[in-house]
Amino acid sequence: MSKTLSKRQQKARHERDGGRFVALPYSVLDSEAFKSLTGQQIKLLIDIAMQFGGNNNGRLSASWRYLSEDRGWTSKSPIRPALTVLEERGLIFCTRVGRFPSVPAWYAVTWRPLHHHSDMDCGEQALPRGSYIHWKSPPIN
Repeated sequence: MSKTLSKRQQKARHERDGGRFVALPYSVLDSEAFKSLTGQQIKLLIDIAMQFGGNNNGRLSASWRYLSEDRGWTSKSPIRPALTVLEERGLIFCTRVGRFPSVPAWYAVTWRPLHHHSDMDCGEQALPRGSYIHWKSPPIN
């Protein structure tokens, strides 16, 4: 059975390029956590978030293979520091720690619910949902 789209859905598809998109809520974009990011950190956040497919939040990757082959990163050096910043600001959450030689770390974006998987290193309720809202820039001395 084919799925019939409503007029509203047809219009929405007609008015944007391509099919899938990354949804960044205004609450994220307006947060101090997001506004404090550098361009490279924002790029990494988008590269992670664009993997979300509806039921895989918590299994998003920042592996070198994905970032270099699929997203055009040419250096490993800024990735770990950028991941640390994104985690500290509550925009992403590590759900599985990577292990040598071939187990990649997994991440979840914190503005979406966690889709728990048995291979995660965290429990179903571990995701600090919306924690980016509470991040404040350290005071300047």
